[in-house]
Amino acid sequence: MASSPPIDELHFSEAPDVDRIPGPRSQELLDKQRKIDSAAVAYPKSVPIAIDSAKGATIRDVDGNTFLDFFAGIGVLNVGHSNPYVLEAVQDQTEKLVHSIDFPTEARIELIEKLNEIAPGSLPDENRVVFGGPTGSDAIEATLKIAKYNTGNTGLIAFRGAYHGATSGALSLGGGRKYKRAYEPLLPDVYHVPYPYPFRQGLSDDEACERALSDVRELVEDPYSGIADPAGIWVEPIQGEGGVVTPPEGFLRGLKQITTDNDIPLIVDEIQTGFGRTGQWFATEWEDVTPDIMPMAKAIGGIGLPLSATMYHEDLDTWDAGGHVGTYRGHVPAMRAGVRAIEYIQDHDLLAHAREMGTNIRDRFREIADETPQIGEIRGEGLFIGVEFVDEDGNPNKPLVKAIQQYCYEHGVLVWTAGRNGNVLRIIPPLVVTDKQVEVGMDIVIDGVETHT
Repeated sequence: MASSPPIDELHFSEAPDVDRIPGPRSQELLDKQRKIDSAAVAYPKSVPIAIDSAKGATIRDVDGNTFLDFFAGIGVLNVGHSNPYVLEAVQDQTEKLVHSIDFPTEARIELIEKLNEIAPGSLPDENRVVFGGPTGSDAIEATLKIAKYNTGNTGLIAFRGAYHGATSGALSLGGGRKYKRAYEPLLPDVYHVPYPYPFRQGLSDDEACERALSDVRELVEDPYSGIADPAGIWVEPIQGEGGVVTPPEGFLRGLKQITTDNDIPLIVDEIQTGFGRTGQWFATEWEDVTPDIMPMAKAIGGIGLPLSATMYHEDLDTWDAGGHVGTYRGHVPAMRAGVRAIEYIQDHDLLAHAREMGTNIRDRFREIADETPQIGEIRGEGLFIGVEFVDEDGNPNKPLVKAIQQYCYEHGVLVWTAGRNGNVLRIIPPLVVTDKQVEVGMDIVIDGVETHT
């Protein structure tokens, strides 16, 4: 077995190195993509590069430019690109067995046991795990089946600003209209309630939390609230696509109390926030809340291999054989990768590292916040960070965020955007990002903010 290398050995460099971008080879491939690829392609429109290789928290394009990766495949690459400790297991497994449907393999059993080891709250030793298709959307579909099967109910409660995936059931739970356009049929009996968002609601944290919980409780308990008998409540512990909206303390605990009082499951979507992203294994741990059902994906595949899973309390394991299926529910290399990624996070104490690096990044924004009125709010936990930008009237400032993103790209740092109005700068580097990379990368990000404000 290969040793588990320290994080400072995982990268191409500690700093970006860019010349002409996009370079001639990148431009050639970008032009070719536009001619033959789908109109649905999105990322190259904002970050026009053609990627050749990647290591750790760095990406190299086909022209040799090296970038710091501060969005990590949107939360997929928590242990970095091409982590050698993970790659070794993937390569060994690929030579032996790749596809196993749901027959038992050592990799499958080891991953389930490892997930049990890091499960939040009271779920350890009291859970079951189901694998289905390779995406987070499929894990959400599994949660819908589990909740409906166990309650016999059809009402689905979700939140405005939510994003849960791109399949029919997941889109039904999501809040974004742009994802739902021309997508029919969506599920009936879905009710979206306001997520606590104090900054936009003009409320204190306590007021926003109390109002949101009151809305949910009334919807669940009022027999004339208009909802069909509820099957469960679906929630992101921190809204990702919605703008890294971090709810006030007490919100998740309050939701858990409502679901307990009414004997319905609480489904906490940890697809983007799981596996150390927020500085805890799962974001629910910040409030010591135990989900009844917990979909997982993204970083579970270690180095970007497609895999999803849904963990749920063992009392909910009531479906029959074939109750949830998927051709790729036995992707053995991805399962090996998941085990190795968890081990790497444990071996290098990346939960604490994520908390420290996240604090450093947020502090850099706070240092300029007083003199930068366009910074409306700085949010997040660990390395799940969002900064909301506004104009002089306090309205969402999407053009400013796009300008900052462009500046960062031109200077070798790749960042992404989020928010209902596209006015949130999202910074989610791999957990293996080094102190020096954070320092250098944030120098560029802050320069980008100051240049355009």
